[in-house]
Amino acid sequence: MTENFGQGISIDKISLEKPEFTHSHRDDGHTFHIIKKGIIQIEIDFQKYEITAPAVVYMHPYQVHRILDFENITVCSLSVRDENLNPDYLKLLEEFTPVQPLQLNNEINSTLSHIFDLCFNFSIQKDNKLYYPLLKDSCNTLVAFLISQFLDQNNPEFNFSRFEIVAKSFKQLLEKNYSTLKSPKVYADQLNISTSYLNECVKNTTGSSVSQHIQNRVILEAKRMLYHSDKSIKEISFELGYDDYSYFSRVFTKTTGMSALAFRNKNRE
Repeated sequence: MTENFGQGISIDKISLEKPEFTHSHRDDGHTFHIIKKGIIQIEIDFQKYEITAPAVVYMHPYQVHRILDFENITVCSLSVRDENLNPDYLKLLEEFTPVQPLQLNNEINSTLSHIFDLCFNFSIQKDNKLYYPLLKDSCNTLVAFLISQFLDQNNPEFNFSRFEIVAKSFKQLLEKNYSTLKSPKVYADQLNISTSYLNECVKNTTGSSVSQHIQNRVILEAKRMLYHSDKSIKEISFELGYDDYSYFSRVFTKTTGMSALAFRNKNRE
């Protein structure tokens, strides 16, 4: 999917019979894989999924993923960088990441196929004087439709309880600040509520405390960096906001059951 990506948009249709395995990687853009045919096993942020067509997989640029196996698949794929996305769509994508793969019914699958075909047709009309705006606008239409389907698998905003709204706001703040803000009180202050009330909302909604969410988000990013980059464990520790390298190492081991070095070695075998 690199042919058009110089302009920040890549779109392609592929059919494969045999696996072409790849190492875990991150994509530069927001990537949607529409599984039209077959079964695919994929690992996203170290969680394994088996997906049967028709379905859609969305991956945020931060997420690490790899193909594990598949059987006779046909996939329609779109990847779009931030600068080419409608700002409202980008905001929605940031809000619901990460999201589970989405199964499609026949009606939605048919509509999605028509929109994708339109985008793909524009992508090959390179002599068209309005080639880029046609491609960009049609791809944003596709992204909007996909977002609407992912949102349908969650409760609409007006049905959220007060606890759920607070928990959602906390998780949005955490996603932006996990490497610099580690204290539940700081997040509570930003939301203009008490630390105890923030903990009550988050624990009631998710089953985990605010501190656990902060720690788990940092460890997830540490896993991504250990797998995806060649940075030393000390460099990763500092980048994630831990000046005390040994403390970070203890937290990682306690959370995952293995040292950071053992995790890197195990996942690169």
